[in-house]
Amino acid sequence: MINPVVHFEIPVTDMDRAVHFYEVVFGYRLRLETVDGYPMAFFPRADGQPGASGALAKGDVYVPAKAGPVLYFDVADIDATLAKAKAAGAAILYPKKDIGEAGFVAEIEDSEGNRIALSASRD
Repeated sequence: MINPVVHFEIPVTDMDRAVHFYEVVFGYRLRLETVDGYPMAFFPRADGQPGASGALAKGDVYVPAKAGPVLYFDVADIDATLAKAKAAGAAILYPKKDIGEAGFVAEIEDSEGNRIALSASRD
């Protein structure tokens, strides 16, 4: 069986602000492109590897929200990532929670008003 999700798009209203937020908080280098007339900033993608990648997307059909699906970003150190997120202006929506053998989770509000989650293993 393979992972069923292959791509996601996170709505943004200010692409520069959103790119800065995600690059600072997660340490990614996003790649800017225009797809079907919409500005997008793509997260890194490792072809042939498990999991999904996606993009920040701006346009009339992209509306940031805290309601709806929640994307979990895998992080090495949830405390360090929460600290970076707070320093970048994020609100903590759900503080770090120990979920047993699966590790830890937390939720933040990104620079655009989206609810996103963090996941870290116990390793």
